[in-house]
Amino acid sequence: MSNNVFQSVILQLKDATDRAFGVIDNDGCVVSSTDVSLLGERWAEAAIKVAGSGDQVVRFGQRTFKAIMGGSNYFEYAVFCSGDDEQAKAYCSLAYIALSDAKSFYEEKHDRGTFVKNIIMDNILSGDIYIRAKELHFATDAPRAVFLVRQSGRSDVAAVDVLASLFPDKMQDFVLSVNETDIAVIKQLSGDTSGEELERIAHAMEDKLRNELYVKTVIGIGTVAEHLRELSDSYKEAQTAIDVGKVFDTERSIINYENLGIGRLIYQLPTTLCDIYLTEVFKKNTIDALDQETLFTINKFFENNLNVSETSRKLFVHRNTLVYRLEKIKKLTGLDLRQFDHAIVFKVALMVRKYLSSRESR
Repeated sequence: MSNNVFQSVILQLKDATDRAFGVIDNDGCVVSSTDVSLLGERWAEAAIKVAGSGDQVVRFGQRTFKAIMGGSNYFEYAVFCSGDDEQAKAYCSLAYIALSDAKSFYEEKHDRGTFVKNIIMDNILSGDIYIRAKELHFATDAPRAVFLVRQSGRSDVAAVDVLASLFPDKMQDFVLSVNETDIAVIKQLSGDTSGEELERIAHAMEDKLRNELYVKTVIGIGTVAEHLRELSDSYKEAQTAIDVGKVFDTERSIINYENLGIGRLIYQLPTTLCDIYLTEVFKKNTIDALDQETLFTINKFFENNLNVSETSRKLFVHRNTLVYRLEKIKKLTGLDLRQFDHAIVFKVALMVRKYLSSRESR
């Protein structure tokens, strides 16, 4: 429990009355007080008396105490007010209400965060999710998005706090540190949130970290989880989005799992099957027989939807020059890229080769 939570509450009481307020722990140590000179003092006898009083108000040493109970109904903290008169008793009771509520809110918030982290990390059984969600008053069937923010190059421990400032609803949205580089952000959504809106949220996170901490990031977005138990799958999808994007779409810093296309399928193939596919496609010559200029031409041809005129314009070459290059590719590989079926086979082959190269470099 953070003592800052108590301190922020009792400082608000300071202006309301001339009485001194504070909190002691179960050892009698003053952990928070409007009178900072009392911090760190140990009142062991007061703690013993409070511990034996249950939930009753106790007067001791010209101060009034009331226990703040923890789990299993044991004395964890006690609020105190200077004075032992009836007014001190009333003040102490009011302070108790405020501090007890603050403690409950803090613990529930942090318990919720731990609960969500256990779900995405598969550290909780499916059956226990329902039980724990009910205990924490946690909606099980609200739509939620999972973003995985991976810091590339330099990492900053302050990134969690910076991202948390973007999500003011601390009871519904969670920013969780996964490891030194990765941060999981779980955001509750309205029912009609679009993919474009999810990418807008991701861009806001990317800009915030870049502008405030000068940290570069790659952000993966999983599919929207309609139920708490689906958060783990969505988190894994966000991981896959980053991994697949690193292979097939290196220029993008925000990758949505739903937009991975055929790259997602290729990434899941065993390398032996990929080698067989390349051998079957390139019977005449291997794909390595194509020089960089030829590969650049092929990629431009695909980017322009197999349109010869548009591709030649983008390459700043005559149309006949491009046709000559395509004929050369046909002789080398046996595939005519002007035919849709051949183009698909070649496109997949290029992606498979890129995937194999990424595996070899690991």
